[in-house]
Amino acid sequence: MDEVRVVDYHTAGEPFRIVTSVEVPGASVPDRRVHAQSSPAVDAVRQLLVNEPRGHADMYGGFVVPGNDSGADFGVLFWHKDGYSTACGHGTIALGVWAVESGLVAACSDGVTEVVIDVPSGRVVARVTRAGGSVSSVAFRNVPAYVVRRGVPVSTSRGSALADVSFGGAFYACVPAASVGLSVTPACYTDLIAVGREIKWALDPSAVHPVDPRLNGMYGTIFYDDLGSWDRGPYQRNVAVFADGEVDRSPCGSGTSARLALLYDEGRLTAGQVLRHDSIVGSTFLGRVVSEADGGVITEVEGSAYRTGTATFTLDPRDPLGTGFTLR
Repeated sequence: MDEVRVVDYHTAGEPFRIVTSVEVPGASVPDRRVHAQSSPAVDAVRQLLVNEPRGHADMYGGFVVPGNDSGADFGVLFWHKDGYSTACGHGTIALGVWAVESGLVAACSDGVTEVVIDVPSGRVVARVTRAGGSVSSVAFRNVPAYVVRRGVPVSTSRGSALADVSFGGAFYACVPAASVGLSVTPACYTDLIAVGREIKWALDPSAVHPVDPRLNGMYGTIFYDDLGSWDRGPYQRNVAVFADGEVDRSPCGSGTSARLALLYDEGRLTAGQVLRHDSIVGSTFLGRVVSEADGGVITEVEGSAYRTGTATFTLDPRDPLGTGFTLR
């Protein structure tokens, strides 16, 4: 395997490892995702970068690929320890910052620059705000988010729970943490993972996309604590347990979109209001509904990302551990 160069960012505490040197064939980003899932050569790079000793069980990143057409600046294949996701809000924010800071997308020193990115679930836009030449925030507009079903009963090792299922580029089951005797705090981390996995896999077969079967499957479980309101709207704290027990350190961008669809549907979030969405580590995204569309809503989720380093990774052919391992 050749050397693999990466640029690392974090968005609200969640890592995002950017790779530009991997070629993935396909006519579109969704097709390239399917190819990556079945290609041992491509997937070996994912494994190398996400597994220990070069990564860890909660590592996240993406391969930058061509967009679907000339309307996009580029495309991306998101990946984690278990495979390839259909959406990633924190990754979209990180890519927006990277595109501007690297000069890939020309940006003025003051004002908003739009970075158009094709992801497996559709086309998203990262609106990057700079002041004095430095990025101050990114607000990404997602694909339409919508409510799938409310009050879905699910049995867990901590008793029965009711899940609200919604889509924000990926399917999420949303459950009040208190309903399973937990709270969104680091002290409950291990139990949140265990119950989150139970709920995700129990509801996985029911997560069916109405148009594109490549988007099927329950991506994760969102546990939330309702903290009432702040001066601009609802205030909640959440944690997304996604893939097979991976934990988002950020408030989860696509998950925030899924939460916004639910809150708007129930009248808890109205036009002009802003959801303050905190993470399990205390970082914050701000979310709002921009408009109604396609049986759901267009959402905008705001945060920022910061470069944490660059690296060149190699694989010694003599290394008995190969592309590595995952140990939680």
